[in-house]
Amino acid sequence: MKTSLPETYGLVMCGGKSRRMGTDKSMLQYFDKPQRYQVYDMLLPFCEKVFICCSAQQAKNMEAGYNFITDAEEYSNIGPMAALLSAWKLHPNKSLLLLGCDYPFLKADELQQFSLLCKNAPASFYNKEAAIYESMLAWYPFTCYEELKLMFEAKELSLQQLLRKYDALKYFPADTNSIKSVDTIEAFTKTINELNAR
Repeated sequence: MKTSLPETYGLVMCGGKSRRMGTDKSMLQYFDKPQRYQVYDMLLPFCEKVFICCSAQQAKNMEAGYNFITDAEEYSNIGPMAALLSAWKLHPNKSLLLLGCDYPFLKADELQQFSLLCKNAPASFYNKEAAIYESMLAWYPFTCYEELKLMFEAKELSLQQLLRKYDALKYFPADTNSIKSVDTIEAFTKTINELNAR
């Protein structure tokens, strides 16, 4: 099947502890399925393969038919960087499209526009108001792997820092709700109401 991003694997990031939400964010349901599977299915037309990046505990409850990657032991407890390093350890020659599971307003048409930037250099959704890259909505070419390993060895664990090092391409979403992260139960309730009103 032809994809928008050849030689790219999609990663659905849901390995966090969801402390502020109080429950597993990846299993929240905004549409007709848990969000981890909603994002996975949205990525399929864009990537050669898609994986859910999760903890060993989350992997035990994974529905059949969904590929997943758990953090390699040496990269445990370092945050989102673990997902990239663990995926590249298994697939070092693939570029990676990383999407967090807590962006329920992100739609496929916005992702399609973003994919046009994903050629050679790293690219990321950009929050103009906060002047930061949305590192959990970003494309990382395989050429970043060596630099990321060096950062890990130096205990520099910020994907934001990696994107800044490369002066990553900035994608300004047409719908700024696309970069709205939902990580508290109050925000979840508000988001459900907003989505139902559309």
